[in-house]
Amino acid sequence: MTFNIEKEAINKYVYLTISLIGALWFVSLFELFAAKTSETNIFLASIYKLVNDFWSGLIIGTLLLPLFLLLNSLIKKQAIIITKTLFILFVIIQFSLVKYSLTTNLNLGVDILGYSFNDAFSTVSVSESISITYFFPFIIFPLLFLLLYKYINNSIPKRKLIGVSILSILLLGCLKLIIPGVSSKPHQNKISFLVNDIIKFQCEKSKLNASEFANRTDYPLLKSVNNSKDVLSPFLTFKEGKPNIVFIVVEGLGSEFVDGNQYSGFTPYLDSLISKSLYWKNFVSTTGRSFGILPSLFGSLPYGETGFLDVTKTPSHISLISILKANGYKTSYYSGGPSSFDRKINFLEYNGIETLIDENKYGPSFEKTKGNDGGFSWGYPDSEIFRKALTSFQIEKQPRLDIIMTLSTHEPFEFPKKEEYMAKVDKLLASSNELEPIKNQINDHKDIFGCLLYTDNAIKEFMHGYEQRPDYSNTIFIITGDHRLIPITQKDKLCRFHVPFLIYSPLLKKADTFKSVSSHWDVTPSILNSLIKNFKFKPLDKTPWVGNGLDTTRHFRNIHKIPLMRYKGSINDFIYKDYLYSDGELFKINENFGTYKVNEEVIVKTMTDSLLAFKRINAYVTQQNKIFPDSLNIYVTPKTEFSSEQLATINEHTKGKTYDEILFIARDLSFKKQYEIARLLCDYILNEYPNYTDARILKGRSLAWERNYEESEKVLLNAIKRSPYYDDAYLAILDMYWWSGQDNKSVQIFNQAKKNDVLNADIPFKMAKAYQRLDHKAFAIKLMDSIIKIHPNNSDYLAFKKGLK
Repeated sequence: MTFNIEKEAINKYVYLTISLIGALWFVSLFELFAAKTSETNIFLASIYKLVNDFWSGLIIGTLLLPLFLLLNSLIKKQAIIITKTLFILFVIIQFSLVKYSLTTNLNLGVDILGYSFNDAFSTVSVSESISITYFFPFIIFPLLFLLLYKYINNSIPKRKLIGVSILSILLLGCLKLIIPGVSSKPHQNKISFLVNDIIKFQCEKSKLNASEFANRTDYPLLKSVNNSKDVLSPFLTFKEGKPNIVFIVVEGLGSEFVDGNQYSGFTPYLDSLISKSLYWKNFVSTTGRSFGILPSLFGSLPYGETGFLDVTKTPSHISLISILKANGYKTSYYSGGPSSFDRKINFLEYNGIETLIDENKYGPSFEKTKGNDGGFSWGYPDSEIFRKALTSFQIEKQPRLDIIMTLSTHEPFEFPKKEEYMAKVDKLLASSNELEPIKNQINDHKDIFGCLLYTDNAIKEFMHGYEQRPDYSNTIFIITGDHRLIPITQKDKLCRFHVPFLIYSPLLKKADTFKSVSSHWDVTPSILNSLIKNFKFKPLDKTPWVGNGLDTTRHFRNIHKIPLMRYKGSINDFIYKDYLYSDGELFKINENFGTYKVNEEVIVKTMTDSLLAFKRINAYVTQQNKIFPDSLNIYVTPKTEFSSEQLATINEHTKGKTYDEILFIARDLSFKKQYEIARLLCDYILNEYPNYTDARILKGRSLAWERNYEESEKVLLNAIKRSPYYDDAYLAILDMYWWSGQDNKSVQIFNQAKKNDVLNADIPFKMAKAYQRLDHKAFAIKLMDSIIKIHPNNSDYLAFKKGLK
């Protein structure tokens, strides 16, 4: 094919490309002013942005030029329209990425690959208040692009424009090369950063693929359990019985917000607790978001590609949860949100968690956090999470490991009695001279500081409630943050990971503070080692921990090598001795955990080599299932494994389908009496989403349709256990009991539904039918009277009531 290239068409394409560059830069200027950059930096920052936006727009224009030429030769009249549409799409993408960056203080990169659509939608929908005005910029900036094109096309002479373009390429190209700060992350074009980060990730992934490990069979993380010293026992006076252990993981709690640090003053209870605890001042989270907290804190586990929870075929591993459970501990997890988010439930269930309380298990006596404009809410606020935990702990079931994850200190920072706590923020600002230097920042984020006060008070009420319990005296409380909260500007690249860590207990001999560096990876090795040394535990010779245990040295030092995953897929930060290596830059860490940039080539070489060595081990052990041998793993419940034939059947029905679509396919197959395939698809869904209750109900119903009532009952009771306030689970098991003639069992299910205030009228209606068959006509009539009082015109209810007489 030969292209019939017209000079006029090429000119118009050049004008479009220049207009795209202009629009991208205007979006960048919006970002600078929306981020409230200081006036001193705005001019330089805008120039740096122009350089990067110019080259990004030029590259986009160059890459799309062959497409334009092809379109121009085939459909000449539509070529410009299609190109305009594509360029408008790039402008919208750029603005969307800027909005993400303004909300999270991070450029969106490869982490986009680490979230499912549902998780991504949940995150974005609560981070922004959606209204009509929200969409204005998505119209204004594309319109600006079109106006720029119209102006350039109609008003600027072609020769002058070409000259200016050539001069711009030379000038901005030189600036790109000679000024180091131009290419720093804050100034990069957002589209360029996203594409480059994904390409970098994929290239690194290909270098660390499975073929490199073909001849390896070792378990490089495996070490003797005695490798970790028992550093905690000297600080504790243990009783005869094993202690309860309560973990409180506070969403977004960075060290800057406690202990007299920059933004402290809004967690008075936690500050008071620090002075009575073992407290690590220079403690780090291993990840910059919540996806890493469970595997790091409780399993001292590596990351995998985009976080351990995203490793679809879970490698054999052990954790504090599974080991304590095997040694007589009752284990529980409490959260106010969906446990399916970030696949937390998959990790918890693999490790045998016994009680899992998430947003499905609160009931009408608990009040959910107010939803956003679209009605979405993360779940229940912190005071309700702690109240649920206190009312659920069973004193007679000891010892216990209880994990509580708070939620409120997360966008959109909605919480009960908000106005009351916001007034407290104002009162603190008015009465504290120490807060004067950061008064403007606090006012800009007043809802966050009000939320910190709220969460701090929720923890205080929980602790005071726990003090009234007889098991309080034999309980160890561990409190930490999962990462530093996101919306408030970070002072440096380290503070995102800097979180408080404290151990408080009536068993403590005395309080102490440590300036040595440790991380979440070090917690499980130290807790477990101390328990094993002081109590009778089943033999455990080998452990696969990444961490080596907490350092209880009082002066500042770091004996650990700590690779950090800032966001999913980005293992580009590394702490070694008193250095931080971050995205190719080296920083020195001072005693106060601040950083300043240095240039030491020998240290950079050491750190880059160590980081690469970790990445290789990380890829090997997670890809090849070489964390902990299956033969030694007596602690966990593995996921369902599918045969090659089953996988072929699954792929036939699921390729390109969402899990919701797969469920509909499974329902259709059930109606066609292809029950085995339908259940196979349900198992496939449940392997990924164990709390997908509709899939579990369909599986239970299909077993009942085949008259396998015993298995059906197990499945449906499990569905009720997981979702005790979901009416369809009760309806399904009542149907099964009816079909199988087990009407006496319906009574217990009906009473449970009543207790949980499940209000579907068909539940008492089915119970009334069961009472009739059990020859308890009076009970049946009483139930029907109560139903008909609410639904007086329902023909089915009226007909059945008439038949009872």
